[in-house]
Amino acid sequence: MADYQKMYYILCGAASTALDRLPDGQENESVRVLLQTALHEAEELYIESAD
Repeated sequence: MADYQKMYYILCGAASTALDRLPDGQENESVRVLLQTALHEAEELYIESAD
């Protein structure tokens, strides 16, 4: 069976690291919002699946 918890940690950790390394600036704002939104959605799905 697939280890979705491990996949979640790997992917979300990489996205979080990418956000931290993304330079501040208007040209990166849409990318930042896209990644942050995806991280929040994934987190909500992960939390809901634990119930």
